[in-house]
Amino acid sequence: MKILYIPLDERPCNAIYPIKTANVNNELMIKTPSIELLGVKKKPGKVKEIRQFLLENFDDCEYGVFSAEMLLYGGLLPSRLHQKSANDLETYKQFLIDLKNRYPEKKIFFSNLIMRTPKYNSSDEEPDYYEEFGESIFRYGWLKDKLARESLTNEELVEKKEVQDRLPDEVIEDYENRRRFNLDVNLLHVTLAEEGVIDFLSIPQDDSAPYGYTAMDQKEVYGEISKRRLKEKVMVYPGADEVGFTLIARAYNDYLSTTPSIYVRYSSTLGPQIIPLYEDRPMNESLKSHVLAAGFKLSDTPDHADFILAYNTPGKNMQESWDQLTEKDITYDSFRQLLPFIKQIQADIEEEKKVALCDAAFSNGGEIELIELLDDVGVLEQLVSYKAWNTNCNSLGSSIAALAFCQNAYDGQKVRENLLCNLYEDLFYQTIIRKKITNEQLEKRGLTYFDLGDQEMEIREIVRNWIIDYHQSILKNSFTDKKITLDQLSFPWNRMFEILCTVKSEES
Repeated sequence: MKILYIPLDERPCNAIYPIKTANVNNELMIKTPSIELLGVKKKPGKVKEIRQFLLENFDDCEYGVFSAEMLLYGGLLPSRLHQKSANDLETYKQFLIDLKNRYPEKKIFFSNLIMRTPKYNSSDEEPDYYEEFGESIFRYGWLKDKLARESLTNEELVEKKEVQDRLPDEVIEDYENRRRFNLDVNLLHVTLAEEGVIDFLSIPQDDSAPYGYTAMDQKEVYGEISKRRLKEKVMVYPGADEVGFTLIARAYNDYLSTTPSIYVRYSSTLGPQIIPLYEDRPMNESLKSHVLAAGFKLSDTPDHADFILAYNTPGKNMQESWDQLTEKDITYDSFRQLLPFIKQIQADIEEEKKVALCDAAFSNGGEIELIELLDDVGVLEQLVSYKAWNTNCNSLGSSIAALAFCQNAYDGQKVRENLLCNLYEDLFYQTIIRKKITNEQLEKRGLTYFDLGDQEMEIREIVRNWIIDYHQSILKNSFTDKKITLDQLSFPWNRMFEILCTVKSEES
């Protein structure tokens, strides 16, 4: 089975990791453009060449998994910075219609994000004016939406006027015009799904909130989906970078003509109802969406389920991963009992169930105590997946997708390598090392979190050594019978936010 994959952007989380996760399965082959075509950060990918690659390589593939951001704008960040016109949109629309007419028998699974509105001042991934006005733009949209949907207090009305006075007219005009174009693109895709040009459309929301510009756009999209009766073909839910995993998994399940079942074990009583950081709805509602989008179904009992999803959630209040090192909220212990959760995972594995662990108790990294407990009882290495990514839905979507590829013939060694890679990146790096280097190394070296300058190699070696140290101190009983090589380590976009990490393991 072959899938043609056009990723959201060139970062490993989109261009490399979904393919590595899928490649554990011996039936799957994924074709994708060379990294050189995909652009770099704010520099757009070569859209014309990428479309040509698609036309030249779709012939022998059964499925297409395509990102609108790459096919239209040249990547995720360019979709927030573009100056596209109505003519560009018409050309793009015709390209997709012609593609489906040329290959009517092939299934096209499409993704297109609802443009995010970060709540902080930083132009690292946004227009230049976001460095000064980002927080005000977010707050203005939040108050504007709340006023339209409900009402504002007197204090909020005063704040809205103050924020509006603070924002230059040209900034709001530029920002809202671009959002309007991007929303028109979302609505176009809904129409193309109705017409059968797109077989399934995923619309994730990046860094969403209950009110604001993202919620306003979401409301319009929901309205069109409902009006056209397309809820089985178009899904809107929190997420972003995991969407490649999700749609590749959906394609494989569709190829097998199966809808595998998943039984979910939560680590806390309130977990299903908690609204995570950076998202707008309870965890259980996002779970339902991600399960369906990836082509699975939920099971009421573990006995008849094909897979187990162990879902590590907060007790009551979600914190950032690094907070557990200094000021972990008491509800992680008083509103949650980890040991029964661990014992359930252990029992599932002893019964030869395939278990994926979605570690979403904290945002932006994993939980150290959880991994130490799994290591203590000797089942950590027997998981089929571990994810503790940036947001809850990043971890959730990629965890569910990993289960799809552990059907039929799959490579156990590749599964273990991916598992260890995610422990290195999601737990060791994101939770511990990233903050430690930011606090102890960057300022004295004249570097910033968003720019490692010409010292990337030196920082890389520090990270490499600390990963090895934490492997030895935390994984005392796991991966001990194999020779482990940290194969690749680098910093996408030359910043601290994430790493490219791959490992090789060999039997001793």
